[in-house]
Amino acid sequence: MKFLNPTKGTLTLEEVVKDICEFVGTGPDDAYKVIIGSDSQNRYDRGITMFVTAIIVHRIGKGARYYIHRKPSREIRSLKQRMFTEASYSLLLCQELSEKIPEICGEHLEIHLDIGEKGATKSLIKEIVGWVTASGYTAKVKPNAFVASKVADRYTRSLG
Repeated sequence: MKFLNPTKGTLTLEEVVKDICEFVGTGPDDAYKVIIGSDSQNRYDRGITMFVTAIIVHRIGKGARYYIHRKPSREIRSLKQRMFTEASYSLLLCQELSEKIPEICGEHLEIHLDIGEKGATKSLIKEIVGWVTASGYTAKVKPNAFVASKVADRYTRSLG
């Protein structure tokens, strides 16, 4: 699994974990939040759905780092299936990070979902948020889900 960081370039998951630990290590007394969110967009001209999962390590009040993973898939036209797939990618990455760096992730881990009270995804909120919280993570929906709706979204739109 490869990730893109705007400063460090392409990184493996192990390198991302190392970078997160180094970042946290430079301010061990600061408050942190690790946020994961996914977004997707159909590329009808290419017959694919591009999924992007973002990890943000936010040093509260003092900046952040982020990492992006892109995953093309066969085209998924069902909005419900795409939203559940986005959530599953975020959940899987949360699980991996929780196992690799539990001292950093712990209770500081959030999943931002690209669903909200306005629009076509409104009917999916209860189901998907319930799934995320039952998995042990905090779930945020739009407009409070900026990792999915802003950061990951930016990278679904760019070719790569």
